[in-house]
Amino acid sequence: MFVDVAKIKIKAGDGGNGAVSFHREKYVASGGPDGGDGGRGGDIIFVPKDNLSTLADFRYKRKYVAENGQNGRAKRCFGKNGASLEIEVPRGTVVKDAETGRIIADVSSNEPVIVAKGGWGNYHFATPTRQCPRFAKSGTPGVELEVILELKLLADVGLVGFPNVGKSTLISVVSDAKPVIANYHFTTLSPVLGVVRIAEGASFVMADIPGLINGASEGVGLGHQFLRHVDRCRLLVHVVDVSGSEGRNPIKDFDEINAELAAFNEDLASRPMIVAGNKCDMVTDEELQSFKDYVTQKGYEFYPIIAPICEGTQELMNAVYKKLTELPPIKQYEAEPVVIEEYAEKLKNNDFTITVTDGIYNVEGKWLLKILSAVDLDDYESLQYFQRTLISSGIINALKEKGINEGDIVSIYDIEFEFVP
Repeated sequence: MFVDVAKIKIKAGDGGNGAVSFHREKYVASGGPDGGDGGRGGDIIFVPKDNLSTLADFRYKRKYVAENGQNGRAKRCFGKNGASLEIEVPRGTVVKDAETGRIIADVSSNEPVIVAKGGWGNYHFATPTRQCPRFAKSGTPGVELEVILELKLLADVGLVGFPNVGKSTLISVVSDAKPVIANYHFTTLSPVLGVVRIAEGASFVMADIPGLINGASEGVGLGHQFLRHVDRCRLLVHVVDVSGSEGRNPIKDFDEINAELAAFNEDLASRPMIVAGNKCDMVTDEELQSFKDYVTQKGYEFYPIIAPICEGTQELMNAVYKKLTELPPIKQYEAEPVVIEEYAEKLKNNDFTITVTDGIYNVEGKWLLKILSAVDLDDYESLQYFQRTLISSGIINALKEKGINEGDIVSIYDIEFEFVP
């Protein structure tokens, strides 16, 4: 089954926690801190694979989690880094943030792409003024996202047109592709790729896009499902049934398909296009000339063909290849990778809730559990660090907005204290 869109959850590994430890040795009265840093969490890496052509596997597995980094230990033993998780996808897959829609990665080149980075382990806390810290920093949480995988075929040329105009026949006679061919609409239910070889070392990839109809850009028929595969095409070949064998007007067909392309993506309206008039053996010379005049006046090259018997197809392919040599490479999307530091700060500042029950202000947040596990409230420096965290995270301001007063009780999980502004 051809599946070109999937939604999954990915979670990079959390960084390991740093250790609180002090050097102990005979004849050494007070050894310095020797707690090791936590290991880095594993990354989520997307790997392009040419032998994959669908995202169907992601219907069965929806969550992918990389390994966490191990915690640090005494004697400067650093925690082991977590193993990264590689996810294989078809080449040409675009990864988008499901919440914002921004493109995180375009998996089109030969290189794997890191989409979600694991959390860093803790950093050293010893400083010239704090020589015996009694707390360690928790590992940064790994990036956790819901992403949309969208397959956009990597093809130089896209065949577009109404159903049953001869697109599948054309790609079958000019390439090694073997699409299903029959005399009914929507015979082609998924895009078909074929390599067209012009000469030794001269070839290009052509995609047969399932037939479009009126309203395709709004989801009518199969158009909305497959128009995304035209996005990367450097050149479009618009196949038109110039004979009007199904009672349609070829000029009207031509204009309607162009309108659907423009409605789906304005960039497609300006994409270079060559027009192929198929079934020209079923039309008079005057009617063929009339259609040719119409499209050439609009600035398009026109080539009459009879696809089943390869009449005019070689001339068309030569023109396509010549045009491709003048065009830039296949489009790749500009990605905005997720930065672990930005993600951690966003999580820290936003992921907490405050509820008031019987005059007690209850603060909860997943990241707070990590902070509390690393803080020794009996140690002055550790308590100062905790207080600064409450201020920098926005919790203190949020408590004030809730109307907290001096002396009111704040509860953070199993810790309670009086609020002092």
